[in-house]
Amino acid sequence: MSTKPIVLKLGNVMFGGEAWDNLAKIADVITIPNSTTREQFIAGLKDPNNKLSKIQAIARTYHSVVQTGRFDEEIAKAMPKSLISISHTGAGYDQIDVKYFQERHIQVSNVPNLVNNATADTHVFLLLGALRNYGIGHRGLIKGEWVAKGAAAGAPLGHDPVGKTVGVLGLGGIGHAVIDRLKPFGFEKFIYHNRRRLAPELENGCQYVSFEQLLEQSDVVSINIPLNPKTRHLINEEAIRKMKDGVVIVNTARGAVIDEQALIKALQSGKVRSVGLDVFENEPEVPKELLDMSQVFGLPHMGTHCVETRKSMEEFVVANVKSALQTGKVISIVPEMKNDEWINQCKPLV
Repeated sequence: MSTKPIVLKLGNVMFGGEAWDNLAKIADVITIPNSTTREQFIAGLKDPNNKLSKIQAIARTYHSVVQTGRFDEEIAKAMPKSLISISHTGAGYDQIDVKYFQERHIQVSNVPNLVNNATADTHVFLLLGALRNYGIGHRGLIKGEWVAKGAAAGAPLGHDPVGKTVGVLGLGGIGHAVIDRLKPFGFEKFIYHNRRRLAPELENGCQYVSFEQLLEQSDVVSINIPLNPKTRHLINEEAIRKMKDGVVIVNTARGAVIDEQALIKALQSGKVRSVGLDVFENEPEVPKELLDMSQVFGLPHMGTHCVETRKSMEEFVVANVKSALQTGKVISIVPEMKNDEWINQCKPLV
């Protein structure tokens, strides 16, 4: 009798239950207690009497990092030889140090595209809110200051989109969705910077500029890039210094793309007029200075916090796992691995 491949499901699932039930027909799906520590997880991976030492695929959520810690070199070295894939529930996979799993020939996949619309909706909400000072007005309303402070509960006049240049840092799937939503509002110009210029048909009406030109020309800086060693603190004191006085910054990517201490200083000085932030550098901890400043229009990482998107993401992760088991390859391999020859040698397990 053949033995089912073992799949480890890390993190809670809200809407993908049916997909997981179907996967259980061809795989032995296991979990670990929510109380598991990183040390216990690593010990289980190394224990030949523990099922963790025989896993062949992993599905993980963003919040499962509480149990395991980040998937770094130590975790990669502890993984059993049987493991062929790790499927992450999210577009950003900065909790996984891909290179160490690449060395072990373990495929890493993420969830691209499905998050684009929900994240772009959140981005535009924050962008318009920061531009128009809606966050300041909302704080005044909640505090009951409308009567005492008069019009708009004391919020200063905001700015409308007309005549403004939006600089998109990262014109990928989410960046495209952001631009599509912003076009009807009447912004004058859209510019973008990627590591490499896109083909004209993919530029979506945006003008390609250098990183420095984007900083210098933008009235609104829209951040839509992944977090990796090259982008960590890309928006730092030096970058902010090159921006226009009174610039608006919006970030729904990853918090650590911005040096928060540099941002705090720029907000205090007025160099940055306002920000729209869905992500922070050390979530869920947020510096008190950011929380206290009314020109910070913030959300607690709600970019994909909706039923439909979360369901699609969870089901897609199961599809990635199933594909790895049945074909030997995940559906959405991360970009760092796309050209690796060893992937072509991967074989089905069922």
